[in-house]
Amino acid sequence: MTATASTPAGMLRTEVHRDGARPLLTFYDDATGERIELSATTVDNWVAKTAGMLTSGLSVEPGERVCLLLPAHWQALAWACACWSVGACAVLDPADDAEVTVAGPDTLDTAAGLGSPDLVALALRPLGAPFTTGLPDGALDYAVEVPGYPDQFTPIMPPDPDEPALEQQGTTHTLAGLVARAHDRAGQLGLPSGARLLVSTDDLGTALLDALLVPLVVGGSAVLVRHEDPDGRAARVDTERVDAVVNPAA
Repeated sequence: MTATASTPAGMLRTEVHRDGARPLLTFYDDATGERIELSATTVDNWVAKTAGMLTSGLSVEPGERVCLLLPAHWQALAWACACWSVGACAVLDPADDAEVTVAGPDTLDTAAGLGSPDLVALALRPLGAPFTTGLPDGALDYAVEVPGYPDQFTPIMPPDPDEPALEQQGTTHTLAGLVARAHDRAGQLGLPSGARLLVSTDDLGTALLDALLVPLVVGGSAVLVRHEDPDGRAARVDTERVDAVVNPAA
């Protein structure tokens, strides 16, 4: 992917070039026992494949809207960054004007009722496995569709940093605004360079800021936890060598 460091995709590319093999995101779901560790290069590959699916498979163009009805999950972070790579706006609330709606197993019924031209379903199973049950008519299984797309993505035109990038609860942030917000958040938290954060949340907006964008601006990494078992936090902080436990952003 090609982008400037004034955009989230540009920051990700910077980290890939700096040290692509290092862990960028470690994801836990304490309800299922899942743990997966993703390097910067692996995250970048998932973002590139998803951006390819958006453009080549779903005909999404810069400035269009993609509705992400997803929880705080590593695949959801890849989807948001893929939207930003192509210049699309990721909308985190139900929207009836999106070109594509992306849903997890708990939001498929809501998504199917929105009337988007395309519906993509994520099973959110360990290791990115596909659904084992039927899907609504016309829905695409992300795990089945995305592997065929390239590991690299270059937009025809790099997204404008001033383009809308994220909309949630009536607030819209631009690509450059997301980068600035992440810098502000890192300063608010007093994070040193290379900090490793533990972020416990099921809110995608919180995860995008604290578990993806903030680690990118400080050259660090994150441990993102869904359905956290509080009794296991101390051991996880020690095992994962966490520097800071981050409360949800205000």
